[in-house]
Amino acid sequence: MKLIKHISILFLVLSTSLLSAQVKFETKVSKKKLGINERLRVDFQMNKDGDNFNPPNFDNFTVVGGPNQSVSTSWINGKKSFQKTYSYFLAPKKRGSFPIKQATINVDGQVYKTSPITITVTKAVDKPKNGDNAEYLATENIHLVAEVSNSNPYLNEAITVVYKLYVSPNTGVSNWREIDNPKFDDFWSQNIDIKGLKILNGTYKGEDYRYVVLRKSVLYPQKTGKLDIEPLSLDITVDVPTKRRDIFGGRLMTQVHRTVSAGNRTINVKPLPETGKPLDFTGAVGEFNFRLMTSKTELNATESLQAKVEVSGKGNLKLFELPKLNVPSSLEVYEPEHKESVRTNLAGMQGSISDSYTIVPQYKGKYPIPSISFSYFDLKTESYKRISSEETVIDVLEGPSYANSDNNAATSSTGKQPVLLSNDQFAFVKTEANLVSKKSTHFFKSTAFWSSLLAPFLAIPLAIAFRRKKAERDADVVGNRLRKADRLAKRYLGEAKKSLGQKEAFYVALEKALHNYLKAKLNIETSDLSKDKIKILLAERQVDPSTISEFDNILESCELARYTPITTVTMQQDYDKAAQTINLIDRQIR
Repeated sequence: MKLIKHISILFLVLSTSLLSAQVKFETKVSKKKLGINERLRVDFQMNKDGDNFNPPNFDNFTVVGGPNQSVSTSWINGKKSFQKTYSYFLAPKKRGSFPIKQATINVDGQVYKTSPITITVTKAVDKPKNGDNAEYLATENIHLVAEVSNSNPYLNEAITVVYKLYVSPNTGVSNWREIDNPKFDDFWSQNIDIKGLKILNGTYKGEDYRYVVLRKSVLYPQKTGKLDIEPLSLDITVDVPTKRRDIFGGRLMTQVHRTVSAGNRTINVKPLPETGKPLDFTGAVGEFNFRLMTSKTELNATESLQAKVEVSGKGNLKLFELPKLNVPSSLEVYEPEHKESVRTNLAGMQGSISDSYTIVPQYKGKYPIPSISFSYFDLKTESYKRISSEETVIDVLEGPSYANSDNNAATSSTGKQPVLLSNDQFAFVKTEANLVSKKSTHFFKSTAFWSSLLAPFLAIPLAIAFRRKKAERDADVVGNRLRKADRLAKRYLGEAKKSLGQKEAFYVALEKALHNYLKAKLNIETSDLSKDKIKILLAERQVDPSTISEFDNILESCELARYTPITTVTMQQDYDKAAQTINLIDRQIR
C-alpha cells in the first residue's frame, strides 16, 4: 500500500510539472463587437519565450499602433511565472464580420499557433459625451483641417491645399504618423517642403487653439467638372489631462490613440472659354512674357549661332509646349535643348522655360527668321492674349553663294553664264584598252574540287555538335523562358523608342518592357509583379537600394503619365532612365 501511495504521489508531481511546463499561446482582444469608429486592441500572449513571432495579416483592419512588446516575470510561492505579450491597435476599414487569423511562434524548436477569433464591426456608435472619458476629450480637442485656396478654379489654374492640425491648449500630441495620403489623381501636384514644424496660435470655430502646418500642396486641375481632393488621415497619440494630480499638484496625463481625417473636399473646375481661343493655344494659363533671342546676327557660313525661344512668368510652366521656330531651309537647324528653371511655392509655378536651337548657315546671304507668337489665357482679365516676337535677320558675310534659291534672301545674279569648254574635259575616258588573255583551268583535281568533295564529311561532326547543343537548349525550359522574356523587353524598349511623342503608346510599351525584363531576371510570373514583391526580390539579389528606388520611380511615372501632360523631352528622359536603370541592375544583381 505504501508503495502504491508513493507511486501515486510521484505521478501527481510529474503530472503537475508537465502541466506547468505546457506552452500557452493565445489571442486576447479588447472587445469582439465594436463600431467602425472605434479601436480594437489585440494581444498575443505566451507563457514561455519563443522566436520568430509571425502575426497574422490584419485584413479589413488598419494597424494604427504596434507591435508593442512587453515581458513580465514573477515568483509566487516559490513558483516562477513568465508572460510575453505582442500588442496591436487596429481600426476597422468597413462593416462586417472579420477573423483575426492565427499567429505563430517557435518555442524550443516547435511551432505553436493561436486560435482565430471573429470580430463583428457595426455602424459608427455614439461615444459618450463624458468630460472624464479620454476618448471623448481627444475627439473634441484634436482637429485636422484642409484649407483650399480656391474651390472654383479654371482648368490648369493653381490652387493650394494646406493641412493644419489644431490642438486645444490643455491637450498634447506626443506622436503622429500618416496612415492615408491623398493621391491627387486628377491633378498635377507638388508638395512644398516644410522645414521644421512651428507651433502657431489661431482659432478654430471661434475658440483659441494651437496649430501646426503639416503639409502644403500646389495643385493644377487637369480635368473639368467636380473633382475630389482625397482626405489626409493621421494616427495620433494624444496626451489628455485627467482629474488625478501628482504629489506636486500637477495634473496627470493619459495617452489615447486617435485617428483624425481632414475630410473629403470637392472643387468645381471651370473649362477655359471657347470664345476667342486661338488655334495655336497649347494650354498655357497664367501671366507670361515671351521673347525670341539670338546669340548673334552676323557670322560666316558653317559657323553656328543659338536661337532661344523663352517663356517666363507665373503659371503652369511645365504643362504646355513652346511654339516652334521656323527658319529658311538654307539654314541647318538641330533639335532644341529644353531647359526649365521653375520654382514652386504656394503661389504656384514661377520662373522660365526655353528651347535653344543651334543654327548653322551653309551659304552667304541674308536670312530672315520670321516672327513667332505665343498665346495664353490670362487669369486676371479672363481672356486670351498673344505675344509676338520681332523678325530677326541673320547676315551671313562669307561663304559659298546659293544662287537662284527661292528660300534664300541673298542677292544673286539672274543672268545666264557662258559655258567654257576645256581641252581635258573628257580626260577621264580611256582611249586605250589593256586586254589580257586569261588561261582556262580544269575543275577536276583542283583546290575547289577537293574542297567540295571533303566539305560534307567535315560538316557531319559540326552538325552533330550543333544538334546536341540545340537539344540542350530546348530542354532548358527556364532558360528559354528567360531568354524569351529578355527578347520581349528589348523589343518593347524598341517599341517605346518608336512611340516617342505618343504618350499612351510610349508608356504602355515602356511599362511592358520593364515587366518583361523583371520576369527574365527574377524568374517570376506576371501574377507576382507587385511593387512590394519586386522590391523584396531585388533587395534579396543585392541590388543597391538607390537603384531599386529609381526602378520604382520609373514604374510610378508610367502609371502617373496617363493623368499628367507629358512632353517629348520628358518621355526621352524617362526612356534614358529606364535603359540606365536596367544596365545598373544587370551589373549589381547576384
